[in-house]
Amino acid sequence: MTRFLLVMPPLTGHVNPAAGIAAELTARGHEVAWTGTESVLRPLLGPEARVLGTGTRAFRAQGGHGLAALRSLWEGFIVPYARFTAKPLDAVVREFRPDVLLVDQHTPAGALVAHRHGLPWASFAPGAMELGRPYRALPQVEAWMTGLLRGLWERAKLPGQEYLDPRFSPALVLATTGPALTGDASPPPQYALVGPVLPATRPADPHFPWDRLLPGRRRVLVTMGTLAGELGADFHARAARALELCGDDVQPVFAAPRELLPELPPQAVAVDRAPVLELMARGALDAVLCHGGMNTVGEALTHGLPLVTAPIRHDQPFVAAQVATAGAGLRVPFARVTPERLAQALRTVLDTTGYRRTAVRVGEALRAGGGAAAAADRLEELAAGRPDALTAGRRADPL
Repeated sequence: MTRFLLVMPPLTGHVNPAAGIAAELTARGHEVAWTGTESVLRPLLGPEARVLGTGTRAFRAQGGHGLAALRSLWEGFIVPYARFTAKPLDAVVREFRPDVLLVDQHTPAGALVAHRHGLPWASFAPGAMELGRPYRALPQVEAWMTGLLRGLWERAKLPGQEYLDPRFSPALVLATTGPALTGDASPPPQYALVGPVLPATRPADPHFPWDRLLPGRRRVLVTMGTLAGELGADFHARAARALELCGDDVQPVFAAPRELLPELPPQAVAVDRAPVLELMARGALDAVLCHGGMNTVGEALTHGLPLVTAPIRHDQPFVAAQVATAGAGLRVPFARVTPERLAQALRTVLDTTGYRRTAVRVGEALRAGGGAAAAADRLEELAAGRPDALTAGRRADPL
């Protein structure tokens, strides 16, 4: 039995896929613990999960577009969260005594603590922003990000000559994507592109109004993720009008807080939270309109559903571009798309069989990555190879 510690940020889109890997490790007889903000982790993971909390504090809301959103993410969350959790993480490692850490790329303090204690660690990449150097054309941006990370390294009092980018373990980087989206270029050998990590079971949702799904209609799920906030209200209004323009043969299913939704067409279904995987597994959807988040995209493609993406911020533009390049959907501008243009895009992916065929093909290729089972295999291999000079790092003085 191996003791795995999962270091995750308080972000639903990061915790959910990691939970699939944790479930697989637990099923294999390993001991798994989580660390991070317990008030966020506990509702997502349930009462049985072992959560070693690092404390709770408020962070600035993430906002903006483009580079403004990137600055908001790093200066408003990633760096302050790393500073806030550094000492608690050190205490958690001393208490739990893990054999291996799985560290989300947005929680660099986990990598610093692993390096300090000489423990092997793997990076977890549930998004596209930290893969493939998307900002290579903007060297000043890359240098700025590196400067922030070096600052965290220095703050942890780790030897400067041993610096390594805490987003990328030199031993293993687990990414929930695959070559069908990232392209044919071979990733570094420590990268494991395992594809989407979906829950092993899909419990029925008795609260969803299944009886309102009209027979003979093509259904479009509209979901803009957990970070759209007030920005989503205007977009949902345009989306509602677009789906009305699509005609009576199309039924929208909106998954969003009711205060973000306008008056909807009479055939529309609206819920705060939709059983997305259950809808997909039942074949109740024909397309997805979303923000381009990696989880939603992976779920849709795994079920052979074409997409229209309207990316807002962070890695979403990169994922949306990958979907469009693969031919599995279309991309529209979140802030500027008109209802007429959005209706055209939706009708195109619904009426053009090529998008559905490509979505099926891409989904099959993503599933071939192995998901949670492949991720667990690689983590077990990492544990079996400990200690290694590349993964162990230096045993330093405690914080």
